[in-house]
Amino acid sequence: MKKTQVLLLLSIVLFSFTGANSQNKSKNNAPLFSNFTYQGDDQVYKDNPLKSDEFYTPILQGCYPDPAITRKGDDYYMVCSSFAMFPGVPVFHSKDLVNWTDLGGVLNDVTQFNPHDTGISGGVYAPGITYNPHNDTFYMIVTAFSGNLGNIIVKTKDPMKGWGNPIKLGFGGIDPSIFFDDDGKGYVVHNDAPDNGKERYNGHRVIKMWEYDVQNDKVIPGTDKIIVDGGVDPAKNPIWIEAPHLYKKDGKYFLMCAEGGTGGNHTEVIFKSDSPKGPFIPAPNNPILTQKYFGRDRKNKVDWAGHADLVKGPGDKYYGVFLAVRPNEKNRVNTGRETFMLPVDWSGEFPVFENGLVPLEPKMKMPQGATENKTGKEGFFPNGNFTFNDNFTSNKLDNRWIGLRGPREKFIAITKKGLQINPFNTNIKDLNPTSTLFYRQQHNIFSLTTTIDYKPNSEKDLAGIVALQNENSNYVFGITKKDTEYYIVLQRNQKIENETTVTSKIVASAKIDLKNPVQFQMEANGDDYEFSYSLNGTDFINVGGTVSGDILSTNVSGGFTGCLLGLYATQNNDARP
Repeated sequence: MKKTQVLLLLSIVLFSFTGANSQNKSKNNAPLFSNFTYQGDDQVYKDNPLKSDEFYTPILQGCYPDPAITRKGDDYYMVCSSFAMFPGVPVFHSKDLVNWTDLGGVLNDVTQFNPHDTGISGGVYAPGITYNPHNDTFYMIVTAFSGNLGNIIVKTKDPMKGWGNPIKLGFGGIDPSIFFDDDGKGYVVHNDAPDNGKERYNGHRVIKMWEYDVQNDKVIPGTDKIIVDGGVDPAKNPIWIEAPHLYKKDGKYFLMCAEGGTGGNHTEVIFKSDSPKGPFIPAPNNPILTQKYFGRDRKNKVDWAGHADLVKGPGDKYYGVFLAVRPNEKNRVNTGRETFMLPVDWSGEFPVFENGLVPLEPKMKMPQGATENKTGKEGFFPNGNFTFNDNFTSNKLDNRWIGLRGPREKFIAITKKGLQINPFNTNIKDLNPTSTLFYRQQHNIFSLTTTIDYKPNSEKDLAGIVALQNENSNYVFGITKKDTEYYIVLQRNQKIENETTVTSKIVASAKIDLKNPVQFQMEANGDDYEFSYSLNGTDFINVGGTVSGDILSTNVSGGFTGCLLGLYATQNNDARP
């Protein structure tokens, strides 16, 4: 062997050894999370205990907005918006509309749906889901604001077994849904801007329809038609007609839409026609669902109700799912827009949400045939006040754990001692995937604890917990290093109006003796949040006092999501004591 070959071989061996050693060093420095507990304690559920034939609404607490629902036989499937959370479009299954199982996300392949560089309120939202009995196929249709996808549709014969690849549909607008008529023909309806030059006012939108080629999975060019222009009463300049769904009953076609925008003026309205192509005439009793008429300070306030979908439930009784919010005492929306349910009376010409035009109550009667409320038991999704524990000993993470802008599997590893998060070189404020495992805030009053085994190498390293409304509005509470000492630090990040960058402020910090794992705690009582730590597992030390949850609110920080609670690690820390 020549001398140059020997030197080359030695270089390769040396490089391989140092590279592997560096990789192991990085992994050894990764934080280990264990003993995670989230406990909800809202007063409304204490004041309204369930009877044996009742269940709570919202049925999905936390950031699960824009619900859509469909049915095949005795199986009900429901989807919600997920924005830049990953996987995209959570899907749920039920046999009785009471007990729901979380099936994970429809869009779970990052090579096909990749929101890696989008703000948290981008990604995908306002999905529709429809079962087509003519070909025994489920369709999920949604608008994707990343990866040059636009409006897409995915299909499956069985939502329990996963979904096919996204199919680009080639039309604009948002909030699409698909309807299959008795003759097998398909129609897509969606929100869109008015034709060029015809926008009359800010918020003027239209509902557009396309005929759908079921064989080739595309809209038929030239069939697009505006079927609603503006809203129920165009003379009043209605805003944001959106979220359309088509139904057929007694030979007539009904178009249900949201109107007024997602906020205090949100309503649900209904139109009727002899043809799926219109003309659609609004019902005289619109709106059929809203909370906009009631006092701001009412007890157990539920607001923003709208963006609904209907399904025929047990006993041929109709039910509607819709989004609404439960603000805290300062009228801030930290739990985000949630999925609620009400029975629907369709005994007359038009459907009406039962008790949907009076202040919403926190519970309702179970549908016919539902024999037991198993929420929070036997693998069914919980609601009301509940406790979620995770020691990260299962080979498969609970579907409630999500990534942001990318899959959680890229940065986590399940070990015998807990969950290892291998930190990315990205900060929580970056528009890139972060090494953060998120759980939705589901109560206005809650506590969260977790144990972290971690020793940072430098001030660029941090691991801990975050409360995040978006990349511009969040709290970071973690362990870092300064010189040779270890510190606990609480950082508040907020983008001030009219400024281009995020303002970061160290609320407080504390030097710690880092000999053993540290227990972290976050507590919220409405708008008041507190962050604490314990070195002995018993005595908690508050850092920073009580801080405001204002920046964790949708209606303060903007966007469409609720607060996410994260287990966070980074090698690009800027929270310096």
